[in-house]
Amino acid sequence: MSRFLIQLDWDDAPHLSEEVKKELMASIPEYQRDARSKGIPQLGSGAIYPIPQADIEIADFEIPEHWERWYGMDVGWNATAVVWFARNPDTDERYITSVYKMGKEKPVVHASAVKARGAWIRGAIDPASRGRSQADGNQLLQSYQEEGLKLVCADNAVESGIYKVWQLLANGQLKVFKSCVAWWDEFRIYRRDEKGKVVKDKDHLMDAMRYGLMTEHEVSDVPISRRRKEKEEYPVQLAGKHTGNGWMGRV
Repeated sequence: MSRFLIQLDWDDAPHLSEEVKKELMASIPEYQRDARSKGIPQLGSGAIYPIPQADIEIADFEIPEHWERWYGMDVGWNATAVVWFARNPDTDERYITSVYKMGKEKPVVHASAVKARGAWIRGAIDPASRGRSQADGNQLLQSYQEEGLKLVCADNAVESGIYKVWQLLANGQLKVFKSCVAWWDEFRIYRRDEKGKVVKDKDHLMDAMRYGLMTEHEVSDVPISRRRKEKEEYPVQLAGKHTGNGWMGRV
C-alpha cells in the first residue's frame, strides 16, 4: 500500500481566525511554534537543539576570501558525512556553508568530494577513525590522509560538544545556509530518548558539526593564496603561526 504525506499549517485551517492564531501562538513555548503552527516535525519534547529553524536559517552567500574555513567529518560504511564552516573574523559568527552525506562508498570517493570544495581546507575527523575499518580493515584516518585530506582527530566530548553547539545556536553565533538540506533533515529529528540518551539514528551530520566546532581552533584557516600573501608581507608576525607537531608544522 502506497503512502504519502501532506504538510499543513495554520493558514490551511480556515476555522482559525487571526485573533485565535495570536492567542494560540502566545500560549505555545517559542521553541515549539514552528512545529505547532507550520507542521514542521522538528522540535519535539526530546529535541536536542530546540531552536526555531527561522532563527538560524540564512540565505546562501559568497564567502569572503579572508574568512576562515574548515570542516568536521564523521565516517562510516553506512554513511560518511562532512560539514563545512566559515567564520566571520569581525563578528565571530560561524556559518555552516555546505554539507556532504553518502553511504556505502570507499574513502577515495568521499575524499574526492571533500577536495572538490577546497583541497586546502583542513578538517577534524571522528577520532574512532584511527582504529576503525570502513570495509577493508584499513585505518580510515590513514586512508583519508593518503588521499590528500588534511585531517586531525576531533575532540569527541559528546555532552560538552552538544552544549557548545547549543550555545552558538542560541546566541546567534551559528547560522546555517538554506541549501544544506540534508543538515536540516537531521536537525529536525535530532533528539534524546525517554532516558535522556542521544538517539543514534540519522545523526551523522550532527556529529560532523560537533567535531568541527569542538576542534575549530586547530583546523580553521584562510585560503592558501591569502595566507601566503600575508606571510610574504608580514613574515615576522606570522612566523610560527602554524608551527607544532604533526601536519600543522609542515605547511
